[in-house]
Amino acid sequence: MLMPMTMTTGELYRLASDLAAEHGKAASEYASRAVMTLEAEGSHERARFWFLMLILLGDINSGRIDPDAQITIH
Repeated sequence: MLMPMTMTTGELYRLASDLAAEHGKAASEYASRAVMTLEAEGSHERARFWFLMLILLGDINSGRIDPDAQITIH
């Protein structure tokens, strides 16, 4: 059994930023496919992680957040 892993908001943001820098807009497609596949397999926790990445990647790709700036969560 896998042990739960925790990541800070900053770590999640940085990971999404790195994925966007490495793969561009294709990273959102990868995340979307991961969500669908993992949900279909019943891996709901893993799917939620990729859904969060999908949201952050969408914000980065649309320019709503700047990956080089410090994130602010309200």
